[in-house]
Amino acid sequence: MTTPRRVTPTAYLLLPASADRAEWLATRRGGIGSSDVPDALGVGYKTDQHVYYDKRGELPHDDDPGEAALWGNLHEETVAREWARRNRSVVRRVGIVAHQDQPHRMCTLDRRVTECPLSRDVRERCALEVKTRNAFVAGKWRRDVPDDVLAQVLWQIAVTGYDHIHVACLIGGNDYRQYIIRREGAEQLIADIVAVCDQLWKQIQTGSVPASTGDPDRLVELYEQLHPERDGVAALDQTDAYEQLLEYESGRLEEKAGKKRKNTAKARLVELLGDAEIGAFGNDYAYGYKPTSRASADLERLAEEFPDAYAACVSETVSRRIDIAKTHRLTEAL
Repeated sequence: MTTPRRVTPTAYLLLPASADRAEWLATRRGGIGSSDVPDALGVGYKTDQHVYYDKRGELPHDDDPGEAALWGNLHEETVAREWARRNRSVVRRVGIVAHQDQPHRMCTLDRRVTECPLSRDVRERCALEVKTRNAFVAGKWRRDVPDDVLAQVLWQIAVTGYDHIHVACLIGGNDYRQYIIRREGAEQLIADIVAVCDQLWKQIQTGSVPASTGDPDRLVELYEQLHPERDGVAALDQTDAYEQLLEYESGRLEEKAGKKRKNTAKARLVELLGDAEIGAFGNDYAYGYKPTSRASADLERLAEEFPDAYAACVSETVSRRIDIAKTHRLTEAL
């Protein structure tokens, strides 16, 4: 049996950075990676249920990660080289590493730092995490890294045994920033992150689905992925399902009442303007009633007179909506 090559104080190399994407996608399902941690903690774009179903192989591999991820990968080497130049250091590509005692704790290290600028007499004791972000989130990087990146890097520290990890981020293509995330002072937070992720891994192993929490829109997208085709009738637990029906109907009525209040106030605000376009409190702008425009197309005419253009440019999007039976619809909020 080949002994795994140790690459950090507490982690060994599981898969080199040179591996192809298919092998990388398959390997990362063998544990909790750093990119899974924000979702597991509720500070990522997705939810812990996304992580659960992905690791169990019930979701398709994401073969098209999108433009942001594509350009992030393309710029990774450039940002890493610039960090090394500015800090007079040397970095090396690594790959996926796993904890020596808990191999389900894994992470992808962007770069290993062979000469840390904080202490040049100690070699190979830290790593570099590379990020690229658009300009709209620049404010989140003003004083420190955002919560999702902090969670990722602290997990990397837990896996690797390093006492700190550097972060380099290129924002909007021309705004470079760098940070240091340290173990010292974050020991309890690291322990909490590890506890949450270990519990999630146990649920993945035992087939115990995490509770339905997180962004409801993301959860609906997840369930659409899990069940792209629907047919038949589900026998429901009446207690839970009926409670959710009441919640849905109450929310619908509150939304309807809120829209009516909003439109009533709008009518009054427009009335108060008379023939003016802007309302002000003294010299302070309060609100305006300004023209807007939106392009629209006569699809029936387009299909009739320009069928080729219609076929090339118009596509039908199918979506689903909740349809509550009349017997369960509320007429007033509870």
